[in-house]
Amino acid sequence: MKFLDQAKILVLSGKGGPGCISFRRETHVPRGGPDGGNGGKGGDVIFSCEDHINSLLKYRFKKKFKAGNGMQGSGRCQSGADGEDLHLAVPPGTLLINAETNEILADIQMGETFTALTGGRGGKGNTHFKTSVNQAPDVAQPGEDEHALELILELKLIADIGLIGFPSAGKSTLISRISAARPKVADYPFTTLTPNLGVVKVDDIKSFVVADIPGLIPDAHKGVGLGIEFLKHIERTKAFVHLVDISEMTQRDPVEDYKAIRYELESYDKTHHGSLLRSLKENPEIVVLNKIDAVQPERLEEVKNKFYEIGIKPLLLSAVTGQGLPGLNAAMSKLVFGTE
Repeated sequence: MKFLDQAKILVLSGKGGPGCISFRRETHVPRGGPDGGNGGKGGDVIFSCEDHINSLLKYRFKKKFKAGNGMQGSGRCQSGADGEDLHLAVPPGTLLINAETNEILADIQMGETFTALTGGRGGKGNTHFKTSVNQAPDVAQPGEDEHALELILELKLIADIGLIGFPSAGKSTLISRISAARPKVADYPFTTLTPNLGVVKVDDIKSFVVADIPGLIPDAHKGVGLGIEFLKHIERTKAFVHLVDISEMTQRDPVEDYKAIRYELESYDKTHHGSLLRSLKENPEIVVLNKIDAVQPERLEEVKNKFYEIGIKPLLLSAVTGQGLPGLNAAMSKLVFGTE
């Protein structure tokens, strides 16, 4: 199924029903008087969070949603029926953003609902306007008009740990080793085109969620590559695991790779400052040197010392063979739960 994490829609509340102009006319009732009822209230637009939904795919083609209108009042002081509320389901972690002002209206989490629009008020019937000096009013109010709102729905995945790094750094392989997730793995860039989520079980009670974020490249914050599409998904994470490929196949400097990704996080913070849920550059980080099975001991020592020189003590890992996995799992658990 296609993953869709952003959609733009128009929602409209229901119109209020008009009030009724009616007079009571019954045999043997000489003083009937007005008996027009009020119109019904228009339906609300309500967003709710559903855990069985993991994408905004249902909003890909249908862009306009409207609640039910209130019904007109009737005689014998009967009020019109209220319009049916419109309930729209979204995945956990969906932001509702006013498309006109860019204001975040709601951040919907599991079990929460949010009323985006209230239905129009129903009009008063002529009974409401009866006074001592006006015993037979022949006026009623129209119902209040519908309200409209253009919204941007933006899904930001909820995960405890975000895996970041250059394409082919080994993130998909790692998440397949530490969880039941089975993402595609290949030896070319951009194997992962959508974020993958995996649940890491710590014991019979505790577990945490890891998100494999598609590879970042320089200038991702400007829209280059895939990064700008998915950087937003790591705003909620409690920490990052920053995978650095130290194999010589890339012909890149691992330290420069690390600095390039850090620059993208800082640049994203600056360009999205007004809508950030959390600063990316300030998130705790575990730096992991991956693919240690593919380098000579001398190369490994050289790279490790370069990271020491910039004040970073990295963990060593081979996601393919599993070497270093227990230490990484313990470090992630400590960041999520505060204990190993």
